[in-house]
Amino acid sequence: MIHKTLLAGLTGVLMLAATAASAQAPSVEKAQKMAANAGCFACHTIKHKDGSLPIGPAWEDVAAQYKDKPGANEFLTRIVLEGSNPYSSHWKNKAAGLAMPPNAVAITEGDARQLVAWILSLAK
Repeated sequence: MIHKTLLAGLTGVLMLAATAASAQAPSVEKAQKMAANAGCFACHTIKHKDGSLPIGPAWEDVAAQYKDKPGANEFLTRIVLEGSNPYSSHWKNKAAGLAMPPNAVAITEGDARQLVAWILSLAK
C-alpha cells in the first residue's frame, strides 16, 4: 500500500508538471504588452541588433540557447522571478549586463510563465 505522504508528494509533482506544461505562449501583442508593463524592454530586445550590446540578451538569442532543453520554461521562469547569478553568466559578448535582477514584484508567476513560453517560441 502506498503511504499517504508519498501519494500526496507524487500528486504535487504531477500538478506542478501539468502547470509547467500548460503554459501556452500568448499572442505577440499580449506578450509584448506583458513585457512592456513589467519593464522588460528596459534591458531586453526581441531581435539581436548589431552594434552596442543590450543590457540583457535579445529574446531570440535566449530562445536559441534554450531551444529543446528539458525544463527550459520552468528554469527561465525562475530566472525572471528570482534573478540570475552574476557569476554564472553565459551571455558574454551578447549582453552588457552581468545578471538579471529579481522581477517578482513586476510580473506574476503566471504572466512570467506565459512570457517565457512566448520567448521560447521565437526559436528558429
